[in-house]
Amino acid sequence: MPAGEIGLRSSDGGFEWPTVLLLIVTYLLWSLATTVLWQLSPGLSVAVLALAIAQFSSLQHEVLHGHPFRSRLWSEATVFPALTLYVPYLRFKDLHLRHHHDPHLTDPYDDPESNYHDPAVWARLPRAMRWFLRLNNTLAGRMLFGPAISLWALVRADARAILRGERRVLLGWALHGAGFAVVLAWLRLTEGMPLWAYAVAAYLGWSLLKIRTFLEHRAHRAARARSVVVESRGPLSLLFLNNNFHAVHHSCPGLAWYRLPALYFANREGWLQRNEAYVYKDYTEILRAHLFRPKDPVAHPIWPMPNAAGPSEDAVKGGNVGAVVEERHTGLIAALE
Repeated sequence: MPAGEIGLRSSDGGFEWPTVLLLIVTYLLWSLATTVLWQLSPGLSVAVLALAIAQFSSLQHEVLHGHPFRSRLWSEATVFPALTLYVPYLRFKDLHLRHHHDPHLTDPYDDPESNYHDPAVWARLPRAMRWFLRLNNTLAGRMLFGPAISLWALVRADARAILRGERRVLLGWALHGAGFAVVLAWLRLTEGMPLWAYAVAAYLGWSLLKIRTFLEHRAHRAARARSVVVESRGPLSLLFLNNNFHAVHHSCPGLAWYRLPALYFANREGWLQRNEAYVYKDYTEILRAHLFRPKDPVAHPIWPMPNAAGPSEDAVKGGNVGAVVEERHTGLIAALE
């Protein structure tokens, strides 16, 4: 049976060459998409750039978990340019590591990646908002509108945090601004892709990542049974750096991406027993099942969970639903990885 908590990074000596090689290839693809391909075919350029940006985001996820170098500084330097455009790396890192506290997975208040709502809050939302959030619980809706929802929630919550004086949040956005300056300088110096086209490609790249994050967690009483396994070894698995083996990643968060499939298939029955058979064969199965059909309700179906925090006491006493909603960090990272 796999260990419940394995936080140490795996290493192949001084650096992990598969990750370094993929970083180099991703930067090359990004540079070609923003220059040569834009001159040849703008449509193809945007499509290739979206793939490169999605791959880069997956590599950022790998970096925040301690790869590919032993030095955190050197590792984070490799993903400093803000290729993803919309999401500050430091905010991604802080919120995602908070998400890795498995007892809080899917919690509407304490899990930064949760798309579930407290049923009491859900019941008071306007009818149009509930319709829109149900649409967001289909794969098509999540890919179309999910990035915009996540960006709105992230910017609004972080703006409030900055006004409260949270300096690390401000630092995250300041570093992101410096990383964006690198991207902007490249676009201007090469006289290639315009910024509006880059913004479209970045949104599409984010939409691609929604395919993975769409159902990687479910509401369940047992924390070990909340993370999915999608047994795909195809192109999407590479794009997601094998994070489709998500139950394995949550049990072994420091394990390098290229080791996850072997660890899973070496003890497939053990892993499926552990996550109570929350498994899909591939992404085709997910597309057929949920492209236009919600995967589950927006209101958390088994709320409250054990150790659930709930809204603040002041918000409940005052009946301030707005304050309750503002406390939620819903959906911030589920689209960002």
